[in-house]
Amino acid sequence: MTKQERLDAYLADRDLESVWFARPNAFAWLTGGNNVVDRETDEGVAAVGYDGESLEVVTDNIEADRVREEELGDVRADVAEFDWYEKSLAGAVAERAPEPAAADFDVPGFESVDASPLRHPLTDDDIESYRDLGRETGAALEAVCRELEPGDSEREVASALRVALSARGIEVPVALVGGAERAGTYRHYTPTEEALGGYALVSVTAQRGGLHASATRTVAFDSEIGAESLKRLRERHDAARRVEVAAVGATRDVAERGGEAGDVFGAIQDAYEDEGYPNEWKLHHQGGAAGFAGREWIATPTADDPVTTPMAYAWNPTVQGAKSEDTVLVEDSGFEVLTETGRWPTTTVASDEYDVELARPDVFVKET
Repeated sequence: MTKQERLDAYLADRDLESVWFARPNAFAWLTGGNNVVDRETDEGVAAVGYDGESLEVVTDNIEADRVREEELGDVRADVAEFDWYEKSLAGAVAERAPEPAAADFDVPGFESVDASPLRHPLTDDDIESYRDLGRETGAALEAVCRELEPGDSEREVASALRVALSARGIEVPVALVGGAERAGTYRHYTPTEEALGGYALVSVTAQRGGLHASATRTVAFDSEIGAESLKRLRERHDAARRVEVAAVGATRDVAERGGEAGDVFGAIQDAYEDEGYPNEWKLHHQGGAAGFAGREWIATPTADDPVTTPMAYAWNPTVQGAKSEDTVLVEDSGFEVLTETGRWPTTTVASDEYDVELARPDVFVKET
């Protein structure tokens, strides 16, 4: 179904005349544009509405020309503006919207809409944009990782990663950098002034055009880590990779039979058990569907979110001190690692149970 067809079905199912979106990921899904000025607010400076026939964007007179000329691209939508000092965005939408209506932000008298189910599966245009985002995200991440030194601080690395991605027009909602001590202690290694030491985990979620791509790379320093520590890191890294590949394979299997996110989670639990780490899934979320949010949903044992194709998935299993993560397009016909560059050392990892083989990143050992 096209995006318009999904919206038509939504309006018909709920007997509504229009539906409106001001949250940035939903605005981007429908227009391809960015309505964010203040990142600390949940809603953007413009709302886009659909009335069963056409799109209309409502914004104030401060933003109208810029939104019209720079954010809508080839999208056909009228732009209605209001004086910023006379009313709020919600008030302006309420005045113009055919009712009954729904919105993903607080508009008096409107129903509430959760846009996430409307955003998947991905459209062909979404997939093409995702390929570009994934490739550039992987390239920036790996370029930064190849330059790391044991004495670099976690914050320095996170800053370099943000600069590398910003230069490509990509925003960075999440940048995690953990050196040997903190990556082995915490699952969310938010950057500090701590030096990397023996190895580093570098994880990123990047966003452009509303789409989100996540990936993690692992770098070890031969002069710092020691043979036994490197062996242990590789063992845990390999276990996490095998769990990830099982998750990807199970995703297609579950989608084919119309299953739910909890079904994939069950396969992840089984994979951890097979690896000899039966309790690791309890210590960190395992990821889920990706798209116009870092995770459109996160899998849990009881999650009932539908598993669909074609759709991007970012599974991120961890085994203490190690993590495996990339954004993978899952289709009926196969798998495509969107954040793969072909320039990082990899090993083919297979899941016989789900008939899948994927090239997964190795621990990159850097001579220092």
